[in-house]
Amino acid sequence: MSGIPLGVLDLVPVPSGSTATDALHNSIDLAQQTERFGYTRYWVAEHHLNPGVAGTSPAVVLALTASATSTIRIGSGAVLLGHRTALSTVEEFGLIDALHPGRLDLGLGRSGGRPPGPSADSVPAGGPVVTATPVIDGHTPNGLRIPPRFSFEHLLGSPRFALQQRLLRQPNAESQEYGEQIDDILALLRGTYRSADGVEAHAVPGEGAAVQVWILGSSGGQSADVAGRNGLRFAANYHVSPATVLEATEGYRAAFQPSDDLDKPYISVSADVVVAQDDATARELAAGYGPWVRSIRTAEGAIAFPTPEQAHAHVWTDADRALVADRVDTQFVGTPGHVADQLERLQEATGADELVITTITHDHADRVRSYRLLAEEWQRR
Repeated sequence: MSGIPLGVLDLVPVPSGSTATDALHNSIDLAQQTERFGYTRYWVAEHHLNPGVAGTSPAVVLALTASATSTIRIGSGAVLLGHRTALSTVEEFGLIDALHPGRLDLGLGRSGGRPPGPSADSVPAGGPVVTATPVIDGHTPNGLRIPPRFSFEHLLGSPRFALQQRLLRQPNAESQEYGEQIDDILALLRGTYRSADGVEAHAVPGEGAAVQVWILGSSGGQSADVAGRNGLRFAANYHVSPATVLEATEGYRAAFQPSDDLDKPYISVSADVVVAQDDATARELAAGYGPWVRSIRTAEGAIAFPTPEQAHAHVWTDADRALVADRVDTQFVGTPGHVADQLERLQEATGADELVITTITHDHADRVRSYRLLAEEWQRR
């Protein structure tokens, strides 16, 4: 399986008892370490108003990371376009590419924009997801866990989400339609942008930047369709929405049209992973994941990542367990061999061309060790 590249998705987590400054230093160190371990990409995510996540601006984090590394590709997973313009996005990444040419991935996400039209997202929580790959008793034929669909509607209606939208956008501003915004980004990068009345616009820096454009998506809806019809690379989020990963990859492939950049679909799939020398240690290191996911799904915002002791002290209700079950059940935790087996199963079920690994532990050294152990095991296969 060493022919399937592994990448890194870093949320820039803030462990309990530490600061955002510590988190940023840890992330830059992790980028340097995973570059040495042989990972091919290092992506950072965008989140806001989360006490336990410091990755608020992918472009800024990537600029810092690019200066501290030399060969690993760096990118966004993803820039959230709902509160940005096409021009600002192209200019920010054009600035980084100007000093670090040919290493940059511009991953784009729809979050925070206009509500999408009718799509697979309208299937109720727990409802069936029809895919070409059969899912029987919650598993694909090769054993990959596909849990019931989780509904995010309560998050979209939360006061915190509304506040975030208000603070991120200018008063009375409206998000551009997502497909149009992607078209504008591509045109600005290519130098072919024209307004409706024929006026040219040229982004400097940005125009001609040697960036790979990716679309990130969790379902077979609008993001998969936009990626496919533009012939772009697509990243599906098993770690965020494991119930819909097959739907997302199949939707993208169905929509794919060859482009100057790609003649066939190209897919990356993410997985949440914790690796240690033995299963018991790995489970202990992963203990904080459940309470951390719960904090996100109750709309309070990601808490500082707890220690195992803090995690064990959490009193779970049945409702809490149901809230996080799909994520906890699909986290790959264990020895290098066990986790690599799970990743092979994910790759086989989705047909992924690459896998992206996201790992959070309270102690930074444990996180680095997890990535190292996985890389060594993967290279042996």
